[in-house]
Amino acid sequence: MIREMEKRKREKQEGEYGRDSTRSSPAYLEEDYQRVVAGEVPSRFLPGSSVEVIREVRPKRAIRHVLFDFDGTLSLIREGWPEVMVGMMVEKIVATGTREPVEAVHRHCHEFVMRLNGKQTIYQMIQLAEEIKARGGEPADPLDYKAEYHARLMEKTRDRRESLRSGRAKPEDYLVAGAIDILAAIRQRELEMYLASGTDQKYVFEEAELLGLVHFFGRRIYGAIDDYRKYSKKLVIMRILEENRVDGSVLLGFGDGYVEIGNVKQAGGVAVAVASDEAGRSGRPDPWKRDRLIGVGADLVIPDFRDWEPLLSYLLGEGGEAEDAL
Repeated sequence: MIREMEKRKREKQEGEYGRDSTRSSPAYLEEDYQRVVAGEVPSRFLPGSSVEVIREVRPKRAIRHVLFDFDGTLSLIREGWPEVMVGMMVEKIVATGTREPVEAVHRHCHEFVMRLNGKQTIYQMIQLAEEIKARGGEPADPLDYKAEYHARLMEKTRDRRESLRSGRAKPEDYLVAGAIDILAAIRQRELEMYLASGTDQKYVFEEAELLGLVHFFGRRIYGAIDDYRKYSKKLVIMRILEENRVDGSVLLGFGDGYVEIGNVKQAGGVAVAVASDEAGRSGRPDPWKRDRLIGVGADLVIPDFRDWEPLLSYLLGEGGEAEDAL
């Protein structure tokens, strides 16, 4: 059944967008993951650091604008979200009366949730509605599924948010290591910073406030809205470049999702993959994230921001050489 559903989905997409892969997509459309770099690539590390250089960075112009993703790149408040989303989806699909084993449904849901990870949440909920319909069920509006998912996630993260609000926890407890340091260093260099997330705007702002990040970005905090056709990270990037009358060569982006890494590269900017180990906080890159983000063209890979000094020195042309990886 799963293979048949995937085939029908591909046929539907071909019918809507045509078979010509060169046809341009609307700016709001967040495209599926497409690998542009095949296989393992040679890399180097900045001396004495965890900064992995996949592709040498030599900007034609000085970097002036810096874009950050939020969840998994800076914030760890939502660590564990896949279990919440997949659990809800399994419940909804099993309720259709499907004869598939629950374990098979769980594997399938986990696969497409992670495959779509990086897009706005609504895309995963659209996929859930398609899965239910394919099994003979009557799906709800994807926005209703998104609201239910957020309610469940808010319950899971309530203690984290309350501990931050009350002062029982420090922002550093729920930030990727070194996040405050690199943000402060970028601000000191008088570069403009932007926060763009696939999470809903109201949650992004609330959680950025709890983590003490709002003053770094000011009003340049962007998140998803109910009408997903009016928001995407690509649109945010286009707005940055158009409003400042610059091209993508002055843009630097940090993210742990393929969408922002791909968007930054398509715009002509420099993309740093933050392959964060969200659960273990080991200081080592998550292998799945690393491979996935190199696949869409990331120039550098870091596990977190602990080595922000050599990283910024290299990116901004302030000195530093790279050494061969072991």
